[in-house]
Amino acid sequence: MGLYSFGLWGSQIMPIRHQHERVEFPQFNRRKECSIAFELLQQRPCPTKTSASRAPESVDFEERTSPDEVGKEIRQCYDLIRRLGRGVVYLGSSRMGSDHKHYVQAVELGKEIAKLLDCTSWSGAGPGLMDAATKGALEAGKPVGGFKIGKEAGEWTASNFHPYLPSETYLTCRFFSARKHGLVDAVVRSSSSDKTAVIALPGGIGTLDEVFEILALIQLERIGSALPVPFLLMNYDSFYAKLLDFLGDCEHWGTVSKGEVGSLWKVCDSNSEALTYLSEFYDLPPQSDPRLQFGVSTLSGTPQ
Repeated sequence: MGLYSFGLWGSQIMPIRHQHERVEFPQFNRRKECSIAFELLQQRPCPTKTSASRAPESVDFEERTSPDEVGKEIRQCYDLIRRLGRGVVYLGSSRMGSDHKHYVQAVELGKEIAKLLDCTSWSGAGPGLMDAATKGALEAGKPVGGFKIGKEAGEWTASNFHPYLPSETYLTCRFFSARKHGLVDAVVRSSSSDKTAVIALPGGIGTLDEVFEILALIQLERIGSALPVPFLLMNYDSFYAKLLDFLGDCEHWGTVSKGEVGSLWKVCDSNSEALTYLSEFYDLPPQSDPRLQFGVSTLSGTPQ
């Protein structure tokens, strides 16, 4: 009678049947000779196979380990930025659809910032609030660009193609590192005529990943910009209130200096506050649209 254990066999879990054999070895001590028996296990794979989870077939792990492939994609991101121009980068949830209040606010913000700064609007070229900011910029008649990732939460996960943007305006990235390089480089300012910004809309894990990476680059002066880049955290309906409380606790525990985080970004509760801040930052005429007072309007322009 044999026993079973499990071992890995490629991408499958293989049950292994063990056959027992008894082998005796002599042992000597001062008083008597005795024997100790050991049971040796003979292993052989069983024909039965149990499926295990495995990586998607589209992932080429050989390419992932190639620095040349990553470098090539980073260069493609830089080339796209050179063609379309630097500007405002929007970070935000891919899960908030067009029926969400924050989506409506993001459309208006994208439109008004594009008109105010007269620059390219960049995003992850995904659904949700990224899509909202893109549509707002297009409504303003300004250029847009994006760095799409092959798998994004929500819609558009099955295709590497954007549903309506021209293919020359976005790049579908295989590597998150390349995508992040693109999102950072798109806001770098080399002269006073460059008007860029980072706008963090409400979002989840991916948004927070990008927010804190860019925030750390600004903090450590490693973002590569010759001039300051404004960073705005859009705290719609106190969405980020608990995050801000946590960062306040960090000050209490001494993991960040007092006032350090506040000096790195501007927390805005409404679109009008964000537009006022950017107008003052770049010494531009302020926006006077009354619909933006509370950051909410319908897509048709009628106040809610």
